[in-house]
Amino acid sequence: MTQDLEVAEIFRCHGDDYRQAHEGHLGRVERRVMSAIALCRTAALGGHAEGCVECGFVRHAYNSCRNRHCPKCQGHARATWLAARQAELLAVAYFHVVFTLPAAVAEIAFQNKAAVYAILFRAAAETLRTIGADPKHLGAELGFVAVLHTWSQTLQHHPHVHCVVPGGGPAPDGTRWVACRPGFFLPVRVLSRLFRRLFLDELRGAFETGQLGFFGTLAPLAEPASFVRRLRDLRRAEWVVYAKPPFGGPEQVLAYLGRYTHRVAIANSRLVSVTEDEVAFRWKDNRDGGKSKVMALDAHEFIRRFLLHTLPDGFHRIRHYGFLANGHRAAKLALCRKLLAAPTIEPVPPEAESTPFDRCPCCGGVMVTVAILPRPSPPRPPFRQDTS
Repeated sequence: MTQDLEVAEIFRCHGDDYRQAHEGHLGRVERRVMSAIALCRTAALGGHAEGCVECGFVRHAYNSCRNRHCPKCQGHARATWLAARQAELLAVAYFHVVFTLPAAVAEIAFQNKAAVYAILFRAAAETLRTIGADPKHLGAELGFVAVLHTWSQTLQHHPHVHCVVPGGGPAPDGTRWVACRPGFFLPVRVLSRLFRRLFLDELRGAFETGQLGFFGTLAPLAEPASFVRRLRDLRRAEWVVYAKPPFGGPEQVLAYLGRYTHRVAIANSRLVSVTEDEVAFRWKDNRDGGKSKVMALDAHEFIRRFLLHTLPDGFHRIRHYGFLANGHRAAKLALCRKLLAAPTIEPVPPEAESTPFDRCPCCGGVMVTVAILPRPSPPRPPFRQDTS
C-alpha cells in the first residue's frame, strides 16, 4: 500500500484548505509548486493514449509537471545529469565533505534564500579551494561538485552543502598530480574555521549593502547593533564541517552522486500513511544510531514543512568548482588525465527512463502511442450581452 502513496495526493486532498488557511503568507513559488505537484501526471496536463501492438489494450498516460521539487519528476533528469558526469570521473578516491549552517544562520537564510544560499555555496567552495591549495595541507587545485540540501530527515529547515571531491588535483605549475594521504582528505577543524570566517564576512557585506531583509521574530536584526551582536555570537560558536571517509573510485561515484543531486525534501517511498488529518512518514534518527522511525504530522504541518524547501526561481542547486568549473572543465580534465596517465572516458547516453508502463499489463506486449491527449481548455466566462 505504501508504494501508492504520493505527496501529490496530500496536496490534492489538503491543498485548497491549506491555501485558504495561509492566505497572504504563501508566495508565488510555493503556490506554483503545490499546483504543479498536484497536477503531475493527471489529465489536467494532457498526455497521450497508448495501445498494445499485440492485444489492442489501450490506456492513457499523462504528462509530468517537470517541477524540480516534484518527487515523481527527478528520475530522468538524474539519469541525464549522471550520464554527462560519467565523462568527468577520474581514477582516484573521492571524498564527501558537508558544510552545514548553524541554526542561528539558517533562520536568516530562510528569509533571504537567494542571497544566503549563494553565500553558502561561495564560502564552502572558497574554503575547499584555499585549504586545498595550501602546501601545508595539499598544495593542489581541487575540482568538485556541490549540491544544496535544505532539509533534515524530519523536513525541518536545515541548509547544508554536499561536496563530492576527488582526492587530489594538479600542482600549481601543472606538472604533476598531487594526491592526498590515503584515507585522509583535509583537516575538518581547519576547514570549519575558514568556512565560518568567509561566510560571516560575506553575510556582513550583504547586510551592509542592503541585500538582507528581516521579518517577524527576526525584525530586530535589521538594526545594525543587533546584527553585529548576532555575528559576534556566531564567530564564537563551532561550525560543523564533516568529511566522510573515502568511498572508492569512479565506479562508486555515480551511484553516490545520484543519491544527492536530484533529491527532493521527501520521496514518495518514505510515506507510510495519509489520512484525513495526518501524514506519517519514515525518518532516520541519526542521534539514535540511525534507527528508522515513523513520524506523524498534521497534514497542514506536513505541507508547511515541505514548502520550507522551495527554491527561488533560477537558483542553481548543483554547482561545479575548481577544475570542474564550466568555463575550463574540458581542458582541466584533459590535464588531470594526462598527469594521472588515464584514458579519456567517453560519455554514455542515458538510458530511457524505465517505468512499469513500457509493457502491456495484459499480455506483456509493446505499448505504442496511438493518440495525443491535449490539455483541457480553461472554462470561458459566461457571455454577457451589452444592453447599454
